[in-house]
Amino acid sequence: MDDQAVRERDARAYEAVHEAADFTELKRRYRNFVVPWTIAFMAWYLAYVACNNWARGFMSHRIGGSHINVALIFGLLQFVSTFAIAALYGRFANRKLDPLAHGLNAKYKRERRR
Repeated sequence: MDDQAVRERDARAYEAVHEAADFTELKRRYRNFVVPWTIAFMAWYLAYVACNNWARGFMSHRIGGSHINVALIFGLLQFVSTFAIAALYGRFANRKLDPLAHGLNAKYKRERRR
């Protein structure tokens, strides 16, 4: 099979997947998870940065009389929230995205064999 025929076959396969209702649903589910969590994390991160710049008294407040202050707790919570969102996404993807993606992959492979 020549290169042009392979490119045309692949293009038809991609178009078939792109036009599938499952592909639209996959994109919708992905967007509905990613956009709100990205906005929430960015708001949380920007609040952390803003507090470090303009609420120094609050951020330097010691917790329980120890050497640990609010800024350190907020900084560590940035890592915790990052890993928590990543874990939530992994769970979400396994349950809601992967089944659709596997079906679309099978459709792509079928279309390429045509």
